[in-house]
Amino acid sequence: MPLFPQHDRRHAPPPLTFALSFALISASFSIAQQPSSQLKQADFDYRAGAAALAQNDLNTALEDFQNVVRLAPGAEQGHSALGAVLVRIGRTGEGIHELERALAILPGDATAQLNLALAYQQEGHPAKSLPLFAKLEAASRVTKHPLSTEVLASYARALASVGQLKSAAVYMKQASAREPRNADFQNDLGTLYAQAEDWPNAKAAFTAAIESRPGFAGAHLRLALTLQALHDPDAMQEFAKASQLAPSDPVIALEWGKALARAGQDEQALPALQHAAELDPESSSAAYQLGLLLERLDRVPEAIPLLERAARANPKSAEALTNLGMALCLAQRAKEAVPLLQKAVDLDPANVVAHQNLAVADIQLSQIDDAIVQLRDAIKLSPDASQLHYNLGYALKSKDDAADAIPELEAAERLNPSASEAPYLLGVLYLQDGRYADAERELSASLKLRPENSDGWATLGSVDSKLEKLPEAIKALNESIRQNPLQADPHLTLATVLAKQHQTAEATEERKKAAELMREHMNLQRAEVSTHSGDSLLAAGKLDEAIADYREALSFDPKYTQAHDGLAKALERQGKSIEAAAERQKATAPNQPSPP
Repeated sequence: MPLFPQHDRRHAPPPLTFALSFALISASFSIAQQPSSQLKQADFDYRAGAAALAQNDLNTALEDFQNVVRLAPGAEQGHSALGAVLVRIGRTGEGIHELERALAILPGDATAQLNLALAYQQEGHPAKSLPLFAKLEAASRVTKHPLSTEVLASYARALASVGQLKSAAVYMKQASAREPRNADFQNDLGTLYAQAEDWPNAKAAFTAAIESRPGFAGAHLRLALTLQALHDPDAMQEFAKASQLAPSDPVIALEWGKALARAGQDEQALPALQHAAELDPESSSAAYQLGLLLERLDRVPEAIPLLERAARANPKSAEALTNLGMALCLAQRAKEAVPLLQKAVDLDPANVVAHQNLAVADIQLSQIDDAIVQLRDAIKLSPDASQLHYNLGYALKSKDDAADAIPELEAAERLNPSASEAPYLLGVLYLQDGRYADAERELSASLKLRPENSDGWATLGSVDSKLEKLPEAIKALNESIRQNPLQADPHLTLATVLAKQHQTAEATEERKKAAELMREHMNLQRAEVSTHSGDSLLAAGKLDEAIADYREALSFDPKYTQAHDGLAKALERQGKSIEAAAERQKATAPNQPSPP
């Protein structure tokens, strides 16, 4: 599980501390027995700065401490105070410089150490802060003055930032134990436990954070993710609660959408992920998740641009490339998919899905040998994957390599006995190989799993006919015809079986039906050819020729919708609106008989 998103607030370090008693600055110098007027002025300015700071007048404090540093550049306290104020007003880099100067003068100044540690952390340099925090902790043990809870928490966050999660948890646990009602401490402690995949303790900490602050949306989100890792169904309630509390938070919206999608609630997930993408239009993660969902909903053209964005943002993500490649295959754009999927395989050679999707693209491009190579590589990685064996068997069958295809399909059936596809293909191959009893067994098994398969029933009828199981053949063929009455071949096979049973009249009737269906099919093909020709002529502006081709198409098949539609467009462009309207009516009601 990835690290929890830091979305609800950025942890600011605790307020920087100040030494408010300067004493006589001359005490820091050995160049004079009595303080000079310049040092007296520096002492005055320091006290004035401290007073301004007490009133939260940062601009005045800044001017006063700048005067101190100018008048007494060797005084550590001036650099320390000036550095702290600079950090407070957002000039962190300058503040760090002053604090470093202060510690160069007096390395043991605990106040400067703390302020510099917090400034480093605030500036995004947690590793630099760790030695300072360690010195402060060591000093606290000697003086028996424990670090404040905020400093403990900052120390923990710095440790976590450099990956020292166990040590970070120790200090955050101390802070939360001293302030058990501090929701932020509990939330941070839970995050540390979650990053270490200590889910029970993470759950306890996030629950404590929510008890202290029921409206803490980030804690609800993290508790939801923790419960999800624990396979606890209450996770969905926490996702929903986080979404209700912070409907405009893009990270929460994204996680809520992902949770709905994982739960199979695609209709609810779609608006949630669309909302996440609207909240953060630059988020490649939101685009990716929305793209995956749209692909699953068969809205592939909408999915592809989103998946392309995600792949551009993560060019070394084999997963993103794999899913984009699959979407392109679904859109029949296999030529574009192949280089993406090949890159995914190169990036992650152990990615089984990438190998499988590349094989799909290769098959679309009729590159069967390449597909077989990818599928064999995938099976080496996942030898018990039924679908891989089936796909390889299918690829080998398409090369008429029944000898190699059959063992793969047998493996697929053995690994997944509830799938109908492998036994169906096995039945077809056994039939081709003359193994009729084996073919009957496999086809029967497939049809029990998926009875709605007209081709399967037709093939079983042929097998039973060869086995002289004529009543069984008639039953199978009639079922094929019931499911697909417009297919001619089952009628022909049925006619042959009936003739074997000396039912001559019935056999003749089936042959007539087959002949009529073949004639209709041939006429449909002719109508399609003439209509395509008419479309080309219409696009070229040759209206008369287009109309002639459309009418020819309708002579072959008066109910062919596309021909009526094309003829209507051509007539409309000739200004024949009434005739065009009549053709559109026929196009929308193609089963209506044509007028004489």
